[in-house]
Amino acid sequence: MDTGNNGFMLICAALVFLMTPGLAFFYGGLVRRKNVVNTMMACVGIMGLSVVLWMICGYSLAFGADHGGIIGGLEYLFLNGLDFSDVSPYAPTLSTMTYVAFQMMFAMITPSLITGAVAGRMRYKALFLFIALWSFVVYYPLAHMVWGAGGFLAGIGSVDFAGGNVVHISSGVSGLVLAKMIGPRSGVGHASYRVHNVPFVFLGAALLWFGWFGFNAGSALAADGLAAHAFMTTVVASATALVAWMVIDILKDGKPTLVGASTGLVVGLVAITPGAGFVPLWAAFIIGAVVSPLCCFVMRFLKKTLKIDDALDAFGCHGIGGIWGGIATGLFGRSDINAVARWDGLVFGDTRLFAAQVISIAVTILLAVVGTLICAGIIRLVTPLRVDHKEELLGMDITQHGEHAYPSFNGLD
Repeated sequence: MDTGNNGFMLICAALVFLMTPGLAFFYGGLVRRKNVVNTMMACVGIMGLSVVLWMICGYSLAFGADHGGIIGGLEYLFLNGLDFSDVSPYAPTLSTMTYVAFQMMFAMITPSLITGAVAGRMRYKALFLFIALWSFVVYYPLAHMVWGAGGFLAGIGSVDFAGGNVVHISSGVSGLVLAKMIGPRSGVGHASYRVHNVPFVFLGAALLWFGWFGFNAGSALAADGLAAHAFMTTVVASATALVAWMVIDILKDGKPTLVGASTGLVVGLVAITPGAGFVPLWAAFIIGAVVSPLCCFVMRFLKKTLKIDDALDAFGCHGIGGIWGGIATGLFGRSDINAVARWDGLVFGDTRLFAAQVISIAVTILLAVVGTLICAGIIRLVTPLRVDHKEELLGMDITQHGEHAYPSFNGLD
């Protein structure tokens, strides 16, 4: 056990923890004034729920003894049988508790991403229950399949450095399915849905950017050269995507926007996540440059053509960004950067890694779609998924929580 690596990883865990409050500000700034508290409270509630579930059985189901390559066992209920002095089987220089803490933060941020797709109209009780069930049906099995010992997707040779499949594709696709099931916000396409607090959006994006260094560099599971490499690919891809989105804004509207730049840096972070510790530094430029126009196009296509109200672009950012990142890892990944990759990527003449990446993405999408339909169907038996029309018009803050973000504000939103 290495005390330096443990210290580094605990700091990284704290950075990943910070990402969920950052997401709350990012999402909170994007919604209407009357829905700010509800949007942020969705993330806050998940911060508590995810920790409780992780401690009870989440870690055990994700990283316990393998069952069919799909799910772990229940031998670590309430972390029973684990001790801070034990060395983690997943990282030989780390305490088991350090690894538990780091992975717990991933289980926190992932379901929080879903909430952006249904902002402004999903009943809070229904959302809370859905996230609890979704964690068992989608997140824990997927984490085991990708990162757990004996996991199916790891077994076929696919790689996911920090959560392209586990975090972003799963949450983005689930958000899209849930948004389709619940239906669009009242007045979408007719009423004005403006960003109500641009500084909140950038504050949230900046906190996400800061925390993402722990997210990606920490996934090296040691304070070593691979962590430094992941740090650099992360900052390069996000910065390139930020600039690319500014260019898109200028070409489209004649001027760059802070919301656009903030969105660009986030999609760049998403896209580099699966390959941060596998792709060369030069590939990070390509990944970042491609993801911004790709996500921008898909966001417009979903809203204008398919008429799916993914309110805060959870799928447009995380689903599409994660899919592109997984494919790019199959294109540009190198086994000499990280030996976890069994083969080099397609541009280096080997098709096997690329094929494994495509299969893993397809499996993730299938699990997210089916899992979301099952979870939402069960929750519908208990409570309606959506607030009624009057509650939606009054605002989610007052009807779901009895609070106002801006008590002195009396105008129309």
